Amino acid sequence: MDLEDLRAILFDMDGTLVDSDAAVERAWRVWAGEYGVDPEQVITVAHGRPSEPTVREFRPDLDDAGVAEAAARQLALQYTDLDDVREVPGARNLLRLLDILEMPWAIVTSADRRLTAVRLEAAGITPPGVLVTSEDVSEGKPSPEGYLAAAAALGVDPGACLVVEDSTPGLAAGYGAGAQTAALRGLRGDLTLSGLPDLADLLSEWTPPRESAR
Repeated sequence: MDLEDLRAILFDMDGTLVDSDAAVERAWRVWAGEYGVDPEQVITVAHGRPSEPTVREFRPDLDDAGVAEAAARQLALQYTDLDDVREVPGARNLLRLLDILEMPWAIVTSADRRLTAVRLEAAGITPPGVLVTSEDVSEGKPSPEGYLAAAAALGVDPGACLVVEDSTPGLAAGYGAGAQTAALRGLRGDLTLSGLPDLADLLSEWTPPRESAR
């Protein structure tokens, strides 16, 4: 990606800025036990997308009210499970660099607002001005709706945004929005990162576009 074209960065939250893997998996294991499904199969697909489609996939017998209740139960298991939730290494340093560079950024997450707030606080990350949660969209990832909404809120063309993700549904959402992508966890995007410090190193060479330079 040509850094000269970059105007904003759109981050996923869980697994990208916030290390919550253990908490997410604990919640799904408990939920799977309560709802009579295989926890290992659930965990293979649950990361990076809202609870509701995962519930529908594994409990197709539930009606809409049952799905909503089951998804709410899964979220409830996560709200207070924060003991080992922390920043992904390099996250706060990267966000401080973005502030220095005056690079607009946003978070687009499959979590709801309550869970987003408690996880960001646990990780020591100040919420950005633009935050798109599962409650702000009609379709979650891999739909591009959230990333399109974040780009619009920042006033930036999606094609000038870099989406930073750690899951296949999230990368698909970024591609669908027309953004460039940066992939973590061995996934492939327009950029492939071994960690957030890689992105910080790349951005150290970025200069603001002439129209916004002071």
